[in-house]
Amino acid sequence: MDVSQYLSVFLDEAKEHLQSLNDNIMILEQDPENEDCINEIFRSAHSMKGMAGTMGYTRMQNLTHDMEDVFSDVRGGKIKIKSADIDVLLQCLDAIQGYVDNITENQDEGTDEHKDIIKALADIRNGGGGGEAASAAPAESAPAAEATPADGPAEGADGSSDYRAIRLDPSVKSTLEEAKSQGKKIYGVTVHIQESCILKAARGFLVFKGLEEIGEIAVSEPNTQDIEDEKFDFSFSLILITDESKEKVEEIVKSVSEVEGCECGEYDPSGAKAPEEKAEAAPQGAPAAAPAATTPAAPAANKPAPAAGGKKPVGKPVVNRTVRVDIEKLDVLMNLVSELIIAKNSLISAANTSGVSNSNVNEQIEYLESVTTNLHESVMKVRMVPIESVLQKFPRMIRDLNKTLGKKMELTMTGEDTEMDRTVVDEIGDPLMHLIRNSADHGIESADLRAQRGKPEVGQIFLHAFQDGNSVVIEVGDDGNGIDAEAVKNKAIEKGVVSPDQAALLTEKQCVELLFHPGFSTAKQVSEISGRGVGLDVVKSKVESLSGEVTVKTKLGEGSTWVIRLPLTLAIIQALMVIIGEEKYAIPLDSIQSIEDVSPSDIKFVENKEVINLRGSVLPLIRLNEVLDTESTKNPDEDMVVVIARKGDQLAGLVIDELMGQQEIVIKPLGKYTNKCKLISGATILGDGEIALILDTNSIF
Repeated sequence: MDVSQYLSVFLDEAKEHLQSLNDNIMILEQDPENEDCINEIFRSAHSMKGMAGTMGYTRMQNLTHDMEDVFSDVRGGKIKIKSADIDVLLQCLDAIQGYVDNITENQDEGTDEHKDIIKALADIRNGGGGGEAASAAPAESAPAAEATPADGPAEGADGSSDYRAIRLDPSVKSTLEEAKSQGKKIYGVTVHIQESCILKAARGFLVFKGLEEIGEIAVSEPNTQDIEDEKFDFSFSLILITDESKEKVEEIVKSVSEVEGCECGEYDPSGAKAPEEKAEAAPQGAPAAAPAATTPAAPAANKPAPAAGGKKPVGKPVVNRTVRVDIEKLDVLMNLVSELIIAKNSLISAANTSGVSNSNVNEQIEYLESVTTNLHESVMKVRMVPIESVLQKFPRMIRDLNKTLGKKMELTMTGEDTEMDRTVVDEIGDPLMHLIRNSADHGIESADLRAQRGKPEVGQIFLHAFQDGNSVVIEVGDDGNGIDAEAVKNKAIEKGVVSPDQAALLTEKQCVELLFHPGFSTAKQVSEISGRGVGLDVVKSKVESLSGEVTVKTKLGEGSTWVIRLPLTLAIIQALMVIIGEEKYAIPLDSIQSIEDVSPSDIKFVENKEVINLRGSVLPLIRLNEVLDTESTKNPDEDMVVVIARKGDQLAGLVIDELMGQQEIVIKPLGKYTNKCKLISGATILGDGEIALILDTNSIF
């Protein structure tokens, strides 16, 4: 069976399950008795095991199976998770992530068996009640994805399975007796599949899925793993706890195609047989099928069901029903919207050229404008995703840094539901990770120094995201040492970034901004965390490549805050159209503060550079015709049109020749040909078919 067509779905779901496991194991470390968490971890591990098995990734299947066994024992009350166990479980997740990374790159999981982790997982189970007890511990039959039976099915006289012959583990028996005392109905069900059936496991899966929607499967014979692996003849048995009638159970089973029939009857746990003496489970740590008996199942893996007890796992919002859309399809859709907007601009251009006020044409333009605006908004909503997907990995990272650096730190995050364009979200993860590592390594002081300064022992790192107009602002900061501008200045002189004379003229703010210089690092020694020479310049260049900006606010001894401002979308923007020389250019409206008329007599000189005094603020003047190497059409004696642009809290006046007006434009990337020219961030096609280049004000500054 060719499963490559399902690879992208497998990878998407594997990443979701890994994130869920990371989150819930972190919660479990703080609250080891949290049943919802334990159930959610078990469910995710169980689902991943089934997915990996279906795709043929046996190493990943074995590792997740052993992890699932640990949580099977935890759910059954056989062992309790200790702090040291959390490290093993997180190592296990890292190993699974390694498999997923390999599969992403070359569709192969690699050859690493991770025997050390498998042994450590076995030790956790053995530590919970001795090797023998752990070895006979029942595994849980969880999401439907894994419906599967065992080597030694209970058989009737003719060799077929029979629910009356199921042997119950004591813990399963007590579960059934408790359910019975609560007034639940307990049915034994034996399912017979047609002998002509090719995909027996798939039919078993559908039976389990249907029954898990109306109740809990307490145990099956063969066990779920063997049913998945098709290690059974053409019948299997199970015991179901439900509130529904016997007829309903039979109806669900018989509705599955290629099911020949079923027997269903009330089951009395008190008269059940005990398991045989021989252990049915594989030896501890062996990548084998789950032991025969299984305890209550989690709800089906592919529907958003609540955890046991009807509660959601702590700290996670209810997951919305989402449709995964290939980003390339969205890009095609976005391109169609682009063409629509170009058509609208063409109509406007034609209407203006004719010089005749044709009300019909104007009505069409208004209608077209309304349609394109709505379509644009709809498409943007499809492309927008919460930045939560990027932020989820940071709490785990801080936990690891606590141990690596020997510091006590905690991370506070707000605004995880802030939405941004998917392309921006995919790119912003690394810069944010670098800033958080920077706060942990350079920002938060040692415990001794914090005590001297009267600060709490636990250092605070925060990440706040929020929408501000057409931008998203992400602040990353800490209550640590802050940035020592003098130390930065001295390091810059030492590295030859600035001369001592230049350094003497720098303000404190300019000194701090030297941190963004390529290869700049103030680390005393190179560490794995930061200070590897790949510094904040990488953060800056990545953010600016997304048409964003990054600034820093700092106070020595009190902490620093890095502020990243990014556009909501990179595809369609509002721009100011201007003429410089004989050429038309677009300046993104987001970066414009105001437009001023300036007389040549108002120009002053500071350090031989042109400046103007605008309402009490001195701003540098940048003549765009000189920057763009074109001849200005304005007479030097005429008043100048100056666009006041901003970058962070800096302002500058951009001198243009003529103002055309505001327009919604479509950004067309120019590709690798203009990589060297940082002044241009793309191009747009105007209504008359002419091309106008889009100026990158960050680079002009």
